Parts: sequence; structure tokens; C-alpha cells
Amino acid sequence: MATSSASKSNVVPIKVAEKKESEKKWGTAVMNVGYCILPSILLRAQARLLINAQQMNVLLQLIEHWWTADGKVYPSKDTIAGRVGLSTKQVQRHIKVLEEKGLVRRIPRVLKTQGKTSNEYDLSGLVKKLKAIEPDFRQAKKLQKAAASPGGLKAAQAANK
Repeated sequence: MATSSASKSNVVPIKVAEKKESEKKWGTAVMNVGYCILPSILLRAQARLLINAQQMNVLLQLIEHWWTADGKVYPSKDTIAGRVGLSTKQVQRHIKVLEEKGLVRRIPRVLKTQGKTSNEYDLSGLVKKLKAIEPDFRQAKKLQKAAASPGGLKAAQAANK
């Protein structure tokens, strides 16, 4: 008697997880060190937010420490300075400018065991500003599509009348 090649097996095949797009781009080892999610509008709106390259770099360092929506952000100025090649005083000045622009709010922290420690940083001002300018970016995207379509922007505007 011949045995059926279609016999059932009680072995469940292991599914190999496909690499995430970020791992395909950067490599798994690099991604395992950690990553930070940024909205593209932050990078695209740097000039509109009136922040220079060093201020943006300091802001990105603060954002890198913001892991959850309700999480606390409190890297030390020394940590930021060491990462970006600035003095602690320069970092402090850049944070002050970001605060004056309404993007960051410093909150002094005092620990019972250590006394005064690194500030906490509230980034809700940045979020609020990005939400306020998002409609302009959405509209610009629509105009860009219309400009690229047959007949261009004028034809698209005429069709919407």
C-alpha cells in the first residue's frame, strides 16, 4: 500500500517575520539601538518655525527623549551638549530661544535625594504650532498635485468652480 504524500502533519511551520522597512533601510543592528518618530512637517517647516540648524539639532535631541505622549522629557544640558558638539551654555541659550518661540517650556525639577537636577521640557507648544500650520502643508500638497495634472493649476481651479 502506498502512503499518501498529502498526509497531515501536526508540525506547525514557524513563520519568519519579514524585516520592517526601517530595518531594510538602516539595518537591524542600527535599529535595535533605538529610533525616534518625527513628523515630516517638523523638518519641512524649520524655516517657517524660524529655528536655525543648531536650535533644530537641540530640539531633535529633546524629542529623542520623548518616548510616550504623556512621558517626561528631561535630558541634561550636558548630555545634549556632548551629543551635538556644543557647550552647555550654548545649549542653554538655544533652549531659551526655543522657549521664547513657544516651542518648548522648561520646568525646573527638584529631587528629594539630589536637589535641583535637569529641567523637564514640555513640547506641547511645538505640537500646537505644528498642528496650526498643518493645513497650509496639506493645501500646498493639493496645489502641487493640481499643478502637475493635465492643464495645470488653472484647469484644476476651473474644474472646482
